Amino acid sequence: MAAGHGNTPAAWTAVSVAMVGFVIGSVALLQVPTQMTLLWLGIIVALVAFPLFLVLAKLGLNASDH
Repeated sequence: MAAGHGNTPAAWTAVSVAMVGFVIGSVALLQVPTQMTLLWLGIIVALVAFPLFLVLAKLGLNASDH
């Protein structure tokens, strides 16, 4: 792997958005009864991370400064 592999604004943003989605989904699963609306919201947020990465990469934010 390259020295700066994954250390780009596009990668950090996508991972951050995915993590927020996983946290939302995890909180939904901890509720009794399970909050299905909140669970689906978390799933949608997590799935948005990949297209977001692709858009940011096309905008040039996937280039390493090295």
